[in-house]
Amino acid sequence: MTAPLLEGLKVALVHDWLTGMRGGEKCLEVLCELFPDADLYTLLHQKGKLSQNIESRSIRTSFVQHLPFGLKKYRHYLPLFPLAIEQFDLSAYDLIVSSSHCVAKGVRPNKSTYHISYVHTPMRYVWDQFNTYFRQPRTSWPVRIGAELMRPYLQRWDRNTAKRVDTFLCNSNNIRKKILEYYGRESQVIYPPVDLSRFKPGDTKADYYLMVGAFAPNKRVDLAVHAFNKLKLPLKISGSGQDEEYCRSIAGETIEFLGTLSNEKLLELYQQARALVFPGEDDFGITPLEAQACGTPVIAFAAGGVLETVTDQTGLFFKEQKVEALVKAVEIMERKWEVFVPEKFQEQLSRFGRGHFKEQMAHAIEFGYRQWKEKF
Repeated sequence: MTAPLLEGLKVALVHDWLTGMRGGEKCLEVLCELFPDADLYTLLHQKGKLSQNIESRSIRTSFVQHLPFGLKKYRHYLPLFPLAIEQFDLSAYDLIVSSSHCVAKGVRPNKSTYHISYVHTPMRYVWDQFNTYFRQPRTSWPVRIGAELMRPYLQRWDRNTAKRVDTFLCNSNNIRKKILEYYGRESQVIYPPVDLSRFKPGDTKADYYLMVGAFAPNKRVDLAVHAFNKLKLPLKISGSGQDEEYCRSIAGETIEFLGTLSNEKLLELYQQARALVFPGEDDFGITPLEAQACGTPVIAFAAGGVLETVTDQTGLFFKEQKVEALVKAVEIMERKWEVFVPEKFQEQLSRFGRGHFKEQMAHAIEFGYRQWKEKF
């Protein structure tokens, strides 16, 4: 429900792109509930890939939607994203709420419009994870050179458009530090929504390990594949994305690719897995919380948001993104996976939840709008 102060305002929601229900879209879904009459702006929309709550919106897309192969190869048009997001005319709105991990925060508001942005991360492919996304040998030299040439422009644009945001919110202390470093702005941490109501421990454990999520470069699915090829242990991977073809090409016989699964099947996999493998550096990371809610420990790279969601009593950390480091962590898990106890998982989960996120977002938006309005 919309906060009473904000009733009657014309509201626009802005999200980078709509291509699947991942962590950012789960945040957007809650924003749609808070503002049921809001219009939704996005660079592109793959119809049928989102929840009904999002699909039922009035969705306005940019010219990227209509470019050749724009719906599938949209990342190739990254240099055009700033232009595309700036072409949205939001002059008729009283309130803009952007959900941003790329360019959504860069929309142009009127001086009479309040803009609050929930940042999942600053544009990671031009800042700290540039080499992860454009690393050799998987990125061709022409693409790498092109990315190097565009990087200064995109960094300047990303930094300068932070001035268009009146209030910053973010998903973790990890991202709060990055917003301060790159934009010179303070932000309030609101942990993203994790609907833990449908996740619960199962009765039995199997001998496989599990990965869940997008095949994005920062997720380092390739690292897990190489490690489990060496270990000769079963690894099940649920998800899809740009690195899927490559990861399939290097996978040995103990690696199983499951694609996108139903909620019921995913729950079963979480419950029976020996551990969740999380080898990437993520801004926050919802899947480790889902795994812990199912009584499943986590093996994670010790960086990013996972340091706020996993403890040494609910999982294991490895300190280098190298095959040998992950292999060693899995070998330790093989010996101690039975020592993790349900009480510790529940203690860790108590700080997170969908209802908590919704309540905090409503309060932050209402408070921010009131403070901003008093200046006029």
